Amino acid sequence: MENYLDNSATTAVFPQAAQVVYDVLTNKYGNPSSLHRKGLEAELVLKSARETVAGELHVPSETIYFTSGGTEANNIALFGAVALQRKPGARLVATAIEHDSVLAALKELERQGYEVVLVSPDSNGEITPRAMAEAVDENTILVSAMAVNNELGTVLDAASIAKEVKRKNPNVIVHCDAVQAFCKVPLRFGFGYTDMVTVTGHKIHAPKGVGALYVNKRIKLPPRAFGGHQENGLRPGTQACALIAGFGEAIKLCQKDAIEVSQGIKQLNALLKERLAAVSGVEINSPDNALPYILNLSVPGIRSEIMMHFLEERGIYVSSGSACAQGAKSHVLAAAGISPERIDSALRVSLCRYNTAEDINSFVDALAEGIASIRRA
Repeated sequence: MENYLDNSATTAVFPQAAQVVYDVLTNKYGNPSSLHRKGLEAELVLKSARETVAGELHVPSETIYFTSGGTEANNIALFGAVALQRKPGARLVATAIEHDSVLAALKELERQGYEVVLVSPDSNGEITPRAMAEAVDENTILVSAMAVNNELGTVLDAASIAKEVKRKNPNVIVHCDAVQAFCKVPLRFGFGYTDMVTVTGHKIHAPKGVGALYVNKRIKLPPRAFGGHQENGLRPGTQACALIAGFGEAIKLCQKDAIEVSQGIKQLNALLKERLAAVSGVEINSPDNALPYILNLSVPGIRSEIMMHFLEERGIYVSSGSACAQGAKSHVLAAAGISPERIDSALRVSLCRYNTAEDINSFVDALAEGIASIRRA
């Protein structure tokens, strides 16, 4: 039996969403830009999904742009915001625990001559709105702060960060990577100060290869690619209607039982912490305010890869951090002030609606067995 506990990397697709994808692929396969009935069918698929994404974010549907996922959306947002303002050497501010797709984009912009300032968590593991605002000056043009960290589960008050930043400098464009928060915690950006928000499908039981970017109507981002008029020219190219339809269906399914699922995840997280407290040598890395979907832990003295393979042999799947890092040492844990020994032994357990108490018990039992077995060896 498999126990899949790596849902922050990706999730199993809802069977209903997969069926919607198949239906669009085989029946509503027209090009949404075509001026005939099959094209109109595809266009209506896009319209419905766009309205669904917008409804979850509480923003107008015309502010939603479909992308291939979170990484592309983050890149369109960051490079677009900088290109829009055309202010060479300006300051760009972000948290030090951002996703690799944000930090890699900032690194490239730094190479191009922009000043990049990264704000690390405080002694409580938090990044406060005040700390982000203090990093902003009159030369700052962009701030990027995620809603939920993908490795530790740290929850940031993204809305308050945007508000404090705008108070300090109203001209700053504020971006939020909400990939790990989308459909898990309430997100309201429509009447706030956040200018751009990134979301994606494969973290919420939708197919891989589809995401979306919210862009405030005030912001007229220049395109990064050129071609047709699709997505108002911001992201030209024929849209992946089937994947987008699956994304919309997954959001609807998440909305139906959001409260029940949230309560179930909290119970599983509490059980996980309770069971781990009885296992000698385990240390918790996630802060107290972490999203219950994610728990990061360490077993100092046992490298992550060794323990992961031990667990995998027993059909238990966890990760050592961000899947995008592909085994590289975690910049997130380092920024949070976690010791190198704990970083080398870190494991991330990430939950979803399909997980059960049996998954938790199987993981903790195998972890305890692994600790004893590997240390004896």
